[in-house]
Amino acid sequence: MRAGPALREFFRRKPIELIEDDSATGLHRALGLWQLTAIGVGGIIGAGIFALAGAVAHDTAGPAVLISFLIAGVASAAAALSYAEFAGLIPRAGSAYTYGYAVLGEPVGWFIGWDLLLEYTAIVSVVAIGISGYIQFLLGQFDLQLPDWMLGAPGTGHGHVVDLFAAVLCLLIAYLLNLGIRAAARFETFVVGLKVVVVIVVIVVGFRYIDAANYHPFFPFGMSGAVTGAATVFFAVFGYDAMSTAAEESVDAKRHLPKAILLSLAISMVLYVLVCLVLTGMQHYTEIDPESGLSSAFASVGLRGLGSLIAAGAIVGIMTVLFTFMLGVTRVWYSMSRDGLLPRWFAKTHPVRQVPTRITWIVGFASATIAGLLPIGEAAELTNIGILLAFIVVCVAVIVLRYRRPELPRTFRTPGMPVVPLVGIGFSIWLITHLEPVTWLRFAIWFAIGAVVYLAYSRRHSLLAAPAATTPADRP
Repeated sequence: MRAGPALREFFRRKPIELIEDDSATGLHRALGLWQLTAIGVGGIIGAGIFALAGAVAHDTAGPAVLISFLIAGVASAAAALSYAEFAGLIPRAGSAYTYGYAVLGEPVGWFIGWDLLLEYTAIVSVVAIGISGYIQFLLGQFDLQLPDWMLGAPGTGHGHVVDLFAAVLCLLIAYLLNLGIRAAARFETFVVGLKVVVVIVVIVVGFRYIDAANYHPFFPFGMSGAVTGAATVFFAVFGYDAMSTAAEESVDAKRHLPKAILLSLAISMVLYVLVCLVLTGMQHYTEIDPESGLSSAFASVGLRGLGSLIAAGAIVGIMTVLFTFMLGVTRVWYSMSRDGLLPRWFAKTHPVRQVPTRITWIVGFASATIAGLLPIGEAAELTNIGILLAFIVVCVAVIVLRYRRPELPRTFRTPGMPVVPLVGIGFSIWLITHLEPVTWLRFAIWFAIGAVVYLAYSRRHSLLAAPAATTPADRP
């Protein structure tokens, strides 16, 4: 008879009625619709345009890389629509962690949050390593010779000790985030604007050099190549999930967050499609440089100067991804600590700037350590699976809550219920099954560590551990 209460306690949910949307928060509300949209675009547009599109076109899909992005965009949109409904309903920091906690229970919320702590931090590190490569390439164009010890992680080259550029970039983003969300968002909006201008220049100038003959054959690897390419580029069409963690820093989260999620994905997909048309139209897919596709395409038509500008734009553009995902990981951590699942010491915000300074610097140094000391391949193996699991949790939760609590006021409703969320679930499961075994192994190790932390600390210190913290409507 005692197992019943214990089981209910284990699957307790954070009551939606207690997830208040008011000013009682340690974070500063300063983000409007366009600042939120810029953060979303900053997280989505990065390596996908400047590097990944060329690699997939050359190796996997040919000109049908356009179809790859469209397939990935549809799958990502299915999850984005689910995120949009939750963003308007539960406008609190934490994103998938908070949504899972409120609908599917504390253990689900904990493990999604725990996963995202690693995934987002690893993404910051991987992107920083990628930017470091671009910086070294540009410095090489000016014949600037740098000491070998600072050019890469141990084992990546002769005399390499640390990837200093990558580590410094992580610390720089941590510093910017600690200036306060208003100042940091202004920087992000400005840089995202520069990135979009560079992409538009690429599109406008590139269309003049398109040769329709380069589109033939359109499916050199068959339709299966386009589908395989979609699995690769899928990781270039999310970022809105990290942006949604800034809910408590939005001046009107219920109205602005759903719009910002959909706007950021729509703007990014239009730019992706147009860039794919330009890239594969300017140069035959067999001749595209997998590492610097756009730069090589413009160099192939005699525009080497513009190619260098694109390389510089890639550095600026990809840097915004660092900002979005470091913002995401710090807000997930902040939300978990405030809920008592991690020590509340971490949830302390700066009395003036109203940002979680302690968490931000910890994440900054952790990501700098990973970026400086691990090769990009090993760092990348820490990513992917947690974000896909978050997509699954959000899509499942939006279906469950729609039927469990249909009376809740929603500023946005996911259309095509339950088909649209099921598409997001199905595509995410399919991608998870195609991940490398080492990714599963590292995920299992991180999951096991999380289980120990949850059972030893989080379950007892959760704010919901007090019986008064639950309401009849939200008990299992």
